[in-house]
Amino acid sequence: MNNLLLFIHLAGAIVWMGGMALVLLALRPAAMRVLQPPLRAQLLLQVLAGFFPLVWLSIAALLGSGVWALARVGMAHAPPAWHAMLGIGLLMMAVFAHIFFAPYRRARHAAQGAQWGVVAAQLQRIHRLVQLNFGLGWLAIALVVLWR
Repeated sequence: MNNLLLFIHLAGAIVWMGGMALVLLALRPAAMRVLQPPLRAQLLLQVLAGFFPLVWLSIAALLGSGVWALARVGMAHAPPAWHAMLGIGLLMMAVFAHIFFAPYRRARHAAQGAQWGVVAAQLQRIHRLVQLNFGLGWLAIALVVLWR
């Protein structure tokens, strides 16, 4: 992978993984300790509204640079770790699309009607799916770095 493709790929991964790390490990726990449920839900929805467009850009960067790199070497000649990373990456993208189009959409709709119990339930679903994606992201990173 040439340097520009590698930079684009790493930038996409850093933004997506870094955002998940911030939300999972710092922002959400702090919001749970400090804010009452309606304010917490509003904060988290606003954070996700700002973060999710960055995830879509990250997906475009990761998919575009990854497919370009695979096309350059040919699928048959790509290292096995690249194939694993592609499979995990596609799964992560599918999980994110589900988050965006299902529980996030339901949470935003419920917030418009001040249905904070529904919002909380959807945010909990999002939390579990983001935990899954965060784990998958680390698995992909470990495989591509360690599988030689």
